Amino acid sequence: MTRRLVTSALPYANGDIHLGHLVEHLATDFWARFQKMRGHQCLTICADDTHGAPIMVAARKKGIAPEELIARTLQQHTKDFVDFQIHYDHYSTTHSETNRALCSHFYKKLKEGGHIFKRAVDQHYCETDKIFLPDRFVKGTCPRCGVENQYGDSCEACSAVYHSTELREPRCSICDSTPVVRASEQFFVKLEDFRPFLSEWVPQHTSAAVANKLQEWLSEELKDWCFTRDAPYFGFELPDAKGKYYYVWFDAPIGYVSSTKEWCEQRGLNFKDFWQNPEIEIHHNIGKDIVYFHTLFWPAMLKSAGFSTPTSIWVHGMLTVNGEKLSKSKGTFINARTYLNHLAPEYLRYYLACKLNQGVGDIDFNFEDFVGRVNSDLIGKITNIASRSAQMLHKQLEGRLAHLPARGEGAELIKKAHHESEGIAQLYEERNFAKALLSIRSLADLANKYFDDHKPWILVKEDKEKTREILTVALNLFRIVAVYLAPILPRYAEKVAQLFKEEPYTWESSQHAVENGELNPFSHLLSRLDPKAVEAIVEETKELQQKTS
Repeated sequence: MTRRLVTSALPYANGDIHLGHLVEHLATDFWARFQKMRGHQCLTICADDTHGAPIMVAARKKGIAPEELIARTLQQHTKDFVDFQIHYDHYSTTHSETNRALCSHFYKKLKEGGHIFKRAVDQHYCETDKIFLPDRFVKGTCPRCGVENQYGDSCEACSAVYHSTELREPRCSICDSTPVVRASEQFFVKLEDFRPFLSEWVPQHTSAAVANKLQEWLSEELKDWCFTRDAPYFGFELPDAKGKYYYVWFDAPIGYVSSTKEWCEQRGLNFKDFWQNPEIEIHHNIGKDIVYFHTLFWPAMLKSAGFSTPTSIWVHGMLTVNGEKLSKSKGTFINARTYLNHLAPEYLRYYLACKLNQGVGDIDFNFEDFVGRVNSDLIGKITNIASRSAQMLHKQLEGRLAHLPARGEGAELIKKAHHESEGIAQLYEERNFAKALLSIRSLADLANKYFDDHKPWILVKEDKEKTREILTVALNLFRIVAVYLAPILPRYAEKVAQLFKEEPYTWESSQHAVENGELNPFSHLLSRLDPKAVEAIVEETKELQQKTS
């Protein structure tokens, strides 16, 4: 039995779960469910990322304490994941005493290793709000191309990267006043100390595309990393520096470890069996926008603290909608809850699986393609097999299955479906869900062709037992397809298991047959997707934007 730990990037506690988040969390869920079906131990870990100035400011605007804001958000996030059938063995928060203690441990080890120093840095300070402003809380004119209304760290127009103090005509994003520049002493990690280790580690634990990108940074001296912020700041204060707080990107990834530790403590286990054990695989699933933090800062922190570094870091592209970036004004920045108000999660789980592979290219959610692919494939090709076959079996043949044929076309089709198991399993293992679904759909095509070629609706008038055999073959093919789909459509597969009077499926279930017994009455699996529901999602999203803008 292989032992694995897999994480998704921590959602920030300053907003709702949206479709962009779901790309990653669904991919993690697909892979982890597959591992468990194969009999492997696969611990899924995640948490809300709860610290930083944006949390503090958002709470202030609502007139509540930051602790209340993140508690509300945690409740919303976990409900969204549950309702999307996304399972985490433990979902926590970075604002925990476990995480605070581990932050102190990491800090102490970096300090003992001589990797920390202090120096004064210039920062924007808002005298109205009495706060040092994070880069994203400063806007102004790009110092490179002159485009207005750009963030304090980078320009969306020309992609230039700069320090916020370089902005022309800066203003505070909170109150729109002009900030002043103040010097403040901050703590830094000498990331260059870890460059020899990282140069060797990165190509062994990331894809070639990611490693090539990182080589641009690793080919020259790595910049020192400022990992502290000044009060007022919502987060954990350094144990030996009053008024200095860990920057959110310091304590957030430590949340992977602290959440594991919490899960272990609840079961009387030692978390070091996961994070200091070379026999355990550790996989991080992240978006390409946070590669730098997870492939340079985080491995360096782990190395310094004496913990295992990730076995692999999976990087995926961003979600676009109808070929464009998510847009609130266009109604395409869709929250998970807004989607669930109108449609079943199975549709999106299936559709995004059709798009997901190992690449880092962006993933497009096209409304027209979404409706067409779900109705054509999931409903028309896959669900239709069960609907036609099971209902006919109950209406005209007492709901009783025949013995499967020992030879002939039906036997060969069942044999082929069984044989596909390892090939599809390998695609799941490689996270090539799109290609796995191609193989699964091809089996559904064979089942439909078999059904249509034998015309059981006509044959039943002449030979009921032969019809029973035809339907038994078709239903067994459908059942095998449902087993292969179970990591993507878990509740759908549960309903199929109930139809066949079976226990929850394992991967090995695909190699078994169901014959010469009674089928439960067919119950609804999924309906066709109404395009009007998609329109309603967009309209509700626009309304939400108008209320909050």
